[in-house]
This record gives sequence, C-alpha cells and structure tokens, in this order.
Amino acid sequence: MSSLPVIGAAMTLDELEIHRSWLFEKQRDLELQDFTTADVLNGDWAGLAERARKLLNGYQGRLGIHGPFWGFTIASPDPDIRAVVARRLRQGLDVCAAIGATQMVAHSPYSTWAYNNLDNNKGERDRVVELVHLTMRDAVKQAEDIGAVIVLENIEDIDQHARVALADSFNSPAVAVSIDTGHAQYAHGSTGAPPVDYYVKAAGNRLQHVHLQDADGYADRHWALGEGNILWKSVFAALADLASNPRLIVEIKDKSKIPASVEYLASLGLAQ
Repeated sequence: MSSLPVIGAAMTLDELEIHRSWLFEKQRDLELQDFTTADVLNGDWAGLAERARKLLNGYQGRLGIHGPFWGFTIASPDPDIRAVVARRLRQGLDVCAAIGATQMVAHSPYSTWAYNNLDNNKGERDRVVELVHLTMRDAVKQAEDIGAVIVLENIEDIDQHARVALADSFNSPAVAVSIDTGHAQYAHGSTGAPPVDYYVKAAGNRLQHVHLQDADGYADRHWALGEGNILWKSVFAALADLASNPRLIVEIKDKSKIPASVEYLASLGLAQ
C-alpha cells in the first residue's frame, strides 16, 4: 500500500445511520454486523437487507458482513452439528448476495487447547482441515458463485501460520485470511503467541481483512485505538509491505469512538 490507507469500520445498521456521513466522506469500507445470530438468519432478514440497501444508496466502498459464529466451530466432528454450521454459513452468504456484500468473516477453528494437542494425536492436523472442508465446501462454492470471499479470523490462534495454511488448502479465491488485532494481542499477552505484526507477516498477501481493536493482552477488550498497548506502528509497517489491500475495519465496543480511533491512527501518520 503506497499511500496512507483509508480505514473503515464495523457496525450495525442503527450505527450506520449515525456514522453514515463519516463513512461516505471517503467511501470507507464497511462491515455490517446485524446478521450473526440464528434468530436473525432463521427469521425474516429481508427487511434488514432492504434497510441496508436504502442506507447504502450511493455507497462505493467495499461492503462485507460478519458471518454467523455464535455457539459453534467450523471443525465439529459431529455431522449433525456440521450440517447446522454449514447452513448458517450459506445463510450468511445469502445475505451477502442480497445486499451486494463481497466479504464474510468466519471464525478460526484453532483453539488454545488445539495448539498444544494438534501434534499429540497422529493425523490431528489433517483431521481439522478435513472437518473444516466438510463444513465449508458448499459455502465456498456459493461464495465463488456470488463473487464473495470468506475470510478466516483468528480467535484463540497461537500458531499464526495454521490458519493461513487452512485457507490455502481450499485452493479457492473465495477463501482468504483475516486478522483481529485484539485477538492477536490477547494471544500474545496471555498464551505466549507472537506479537500482532507477526500475524500480518504470516498472512502476507493472503490477508484481505483486518479487525482493528485495541487491547491489553489479557482479554478481548475491543477498546478504541490508543486505549490499549498494541504497537500500531509495527502493525502498519507490516501492512505497508502487502499488495493485497486488505480491508482495515475498526471493530470496537463503543461505536461513538470510531472516528476518534481513525484520528488516532492519523495522528501517528499511519492512516486516514
């Protein structure tokens, strides 16, 4: 990225109404987060989709959604659970098709426990990959058909390379890598994982999405940028080496601090 990147944000439709002018001013990337729960996806979400289309009339930025993730893993060994998860992913992609979103965030299957046990049982690494393929194969085909990309976000991941290899295993343009800076900082501070910029370097040009949130290395804080202890200059130095132009999405609890978070990065000369 040769010039300062334009930062986007994650928010609900209610919050989009508040931040719409800020978003449109630079056509910032947007991640909608209204479509993550079973009650929404199993219900009449068409009304939410119509509201999104109206609010985004004239929008020219890159649009994505956070896909469903509550209560499941994409690597379940139970075929009945896998069937539910597979349906949730397809439902999320149905939303993408309806609103014109081209990216959907899904959660990594690699837990802290897994890190210490993947090599404890013979073939376990390959088994996790196989289970994810069984879960996601229909969703990946659907994503290919609609021109969307499923990005795999680190949650508890300690090994920053395993998720990248998992994405590569699909050999599909519809699967790529996401990084959540706060999750990486938690893993670094609490479970001995590398620092955040190492996650960026490991992903390389497979990286197409980043959740920007600040944290203290102890919990998943989702603080405004500048309120935690992430070394942002190292993170953006690693991002500057990439050609993949990942969507840089502020994802914080207090949505009123989204503009201030971007202003903080601007004050460091890192973004706009």
